[in-house]
Amino acid sequence: MPLMSETSLLVLILVVLALVMIFAGVKTVSQGMEYTVERLGKYTRTLKPGLNFLIPFLDRVSHEINMKEQVLDIDQQSVISLDNAAVMADGIVFYQVVSAAKSAYEISNLELAMRNLCLTNIRTVLGSMSLDDMLSNREVINSQLLGVVDEATDPWGIKVTRIEIKDLEPPEDLVEAMSRQMKAERQKRAEILEAEGKRQSEVLAAEGKKQATILEAEGLKEAAFREAEARERLAKAEATATLMLSEAVKKGDERALNYFVAQKYIEALTVIGSAENEKLVLMPLEAASVIGAIGGISEVVKKMGSKTSGGT
Repeated sequence: MPLMSETSLLVLILVVLALVMIFAGVKTVSQGMEYTVERLGKYTRTLKPGLNFLIPFLDRVSHEINMKEQVLDIDQQSVISLDNAAVMADGIVFYQVVSAAKSAYEISNLELAMRNLCLTNIRTVLGSMSLDDMLSNREVINSQLLGVVDEATDPWGIKVTRIEIKDLEPPEDLVEAMSRQMKAERQKRAEILEAEGKRQSEVLAAEGKKQATILEAEGLKEAAFREAEARERLAKAEATATLMLSEAVKKGDERALNYFVAQKYIEALTVIGSAENEKLVLMPLEAASVIGAIGGISEVVKKMGSKTSGGT
């Protein structure tokens, strides 16, 4: 009986040891994590997410590496620009571990190393630029920093995905000077635009005046042409009447002479009547004579018209 008890106890001990070794040799790795394994102090392999097995008492997990993208804040620091302006600058870095073994064994303090590396490169990149370029070329600055830092951290198994400059703060007196300069530039542009508008208005006014002058000259030209045409027609009519009356005089018709006398007489009366300073006009003539002359003119015209019709 005591012999069986000792045997049972030994079996129980062996079973417990086997269970302990099994549990010690099984390692579960969470998603987004990787574990580095050392055997007798030397790196052997990396455990991926899921169920993994180790050799108990020989293998051990040395580092648990986060493989997800991480964020690192870069502290604010003073940077001297190319034109000797002091600027306070800070930033933020996004990175991801792509090789667990390198990040565990190639660098002792990854976060501290990356922070100091970014601080140094921010001073280098910003110090090579003038203040105006620094404030207006954020994308260029971020691109240069990303290229430099990503290349420097590649031996550590790190992939830098993005670097952003968060704030650039010039001194207050410099900000005031820049504000005054911006105000002066805006005022200058406003004055230029106002001058351009005034010049354009004057040009348009001159063009309008020019067109009005041209149109007025064309109107005067047309009026002169019409007046000359009317005078020409009047002259032709008078020449025709004179010719007709001359023929009547040749034939001994005294009424033709009366026509000329009456015409001149009427013209004289017209001039006298149109005088502004004359209120009273004395006419030492007989109205019957004028009426008779006008009647004679009518008879002459009728005779000339009848002869013309008969000849036709």
